Amino acid sequence: MRQGSDMPGRITRLPGGVALNIAMALARFGLSPALISAVGRDAEGDELIAACQLRGLSTQYVYRSDDLPTDRYMAVEGNNGLIAAIADAHSLEAAGDKILRPFADGTLPSPYRGAVALDGNLTLDLLSQMARSPLLSQADLRVAPASPGKAMRLSPFMQAKRGTLYVNLEEAGLLCQTSFATSQDAARAMLARGAVRAVVTDGGNPATVGQSDGVITQDPPPVSVTRVTGAGDTFMAAHIAAELMGAAPDAALSQALAAAAQYVSGETKI
Repeated sequence: MRQGSDMPGRITRLPGGVALNIAMALARFGLSPALISAVGRDAEGDELIAACQLRGLSTQYVYRSDDLPTDRYMAVEGNNGLIAAIADAHSLEAAGDKILRPFADGTLPSPYRGAVALDGNLTLDLLSQMARSPLLSQADLRVAPASPGKAMRLSPFMQAKRGTLYVNLEEAGLLCQTSFATSQDAARAMLARGAVRAVVTDGGNPATVGQSDGVITQDPPPVSVTRVTGAGDTFMAAHIAAELMGAAPDAALSQALAAAAQYVSGETKI
């Protein structure tokens, strides 16, 4: 598929978005994630909440807005990969720090000490607030930019020296204002610029986990690619799950690459 193409195809509608993709994958790996986000009190929002609950996700902390519509994301994929995508996250951005009320009002323990997966669909101001908030000072923050267009929103976590940053090669280049040939080069550069821990993927090429005591690089399993949207989220969730279950760094990376490979091959049900 090329720019301007008008092609026959199939249109499907699924619950998704970076944080939700991560949560659904965490549930498949045997964990019990809770969602913190903004969803409208409209038909689409009710349908989305029901779909989340059906998949074993807790929705009790989701902010339900009376006047904001439920956000949506649209991706166009061809057999030559992702052609284009549009993320309409205006309601999430408008809700702002209202989504953090469960941390601030005592509904959740404060300071929160569990793992928190963040995505870059939140505003830069809110991400900056979360990077330095005492409410999350003890949390195990895992952060993904959501798309290359939002990669710079991760910079507050590098400046605050907080969290594990999950990026692809392009996003790492944007954060470091250069380009990289390999994930290992990118991970080392991110550490040099202040990242505490960086996980860099590069499609079917080697992926790298970089932290203060060194880097680990592994090749992903070779598979036939049938879909790409959500692959990075599956990788991130599998890596988080493996580490929460006590896997060593090299084993966690191996399990994450295997899960992502299974996903892009179409063997993983959504």
